[in-house]
Amino acid sequence: MLAFARRQELKPEPVDVPQLVRGMTDLLQSSLGPSVLIETRFPLVSKPVLGDANQLEMILLNLTVNARDAMPNGGKIIIATRDEVIRDGNRLKSGSYIVLSVTDSGIGMDEATLRRAMEPFFTTKGPGKGTGLGLSMVHGIAEQSGGWFSLQSKPGEGTTAELWLPVAESQPTPVIRPASEEKGTSKKRSLVILAVDDDRLVLTNTVAMLDDLGHRGIAVPSGKEALEILQQRSVDLVITDYAMPHMTGLELAKAIKNDWPNIPVVIASGFAEMNEKAGDISKLAKPFTEDELAAEIENVWGQLDKGGHVVNFRAGAAKPS
Repeated sequence: MLAFARRQELKPEPVDVPQLVRGMTDLLQSSLGPSVLIETRFPLVSKPVLGDANQLEMILLNLTVNARDAMPNGGKIIIATRDEVIRDGNRLKSGSYIVLSVTDSGIGMDEATLRRAMEPFFTTKGPGKGTGLGLSMVHGIAEQSGGWFSLQSKPGEGTTAELWLPVAESQPTPVIRPASEEKGTSKKRSLVILAVDDDRLVLTNTVAMLDDLGHRGIAVPSGKEALEILQQRSVDLVITDYAMPHMTGLELAKAIKNDWPNIPVVIASGFAEMNEKAGDISKLAKPFTEDELAAEIENVWGQLDKGGHVVNFRAGAAKPS
């Protein structure tokens, strides 16, 4: 919602879009599954755009996950860029732009659905499968970055999402941040972190942040599956959503504390009342940035360090009595 309202803090820098996409190859393929073919179409030479690299990654995840969901029987997603020049523009200022497009071969949308697609909280997905904030978020970030976001779609012919971003003319050499050049905990300790959220897009983005920070993120969509993972393998930390069906994040945290007291839990939520219910359990306000996630992980492990209880507890090997 902050992005849609154009009040989210962005960190614009020159970004090489093709290189950013290539760096996300493994993440995209694992998120979309084997039934989806990803094809990229980039020019041999591409100018950098002026944008926030972290937000661009989140946008790509959002758009490709939406494309996958529009292809229930599998299909192809094409990620491409092209150069455009706006002269005497109306919606956009005059100048050079890079258009990043994501095209799917899915079911498409009719005109009525297309008109509402970028409205906050509007979604065609079933209960628990989407917040309806994804495309409105993309729209807000695009406008805040001096660009534009548009959708073209027809029933049975798929959908194309286009993100227009200004070219970073003043800095011809893009700033590409290697995965190892990160902040916070990644330089001190690499952890195995279990991320739990019933919203697949949020879950994918959280794991992407954890990977960027140098950790090993494991994604599960429910508390029940999280407990099954803890029975099977070693986990250092659990980050869970609060409002989930069947088992809330607070119920999951209590179950973990009872059976695996050495595994710290962080509850992420946008609900103010959760703060009172969670008591002394570590909390992380949604939506959170990568910096905020890194700080909370460091805070949790810093408290354990001070207490002398840093233990890599092997859940499946020796469950405490």
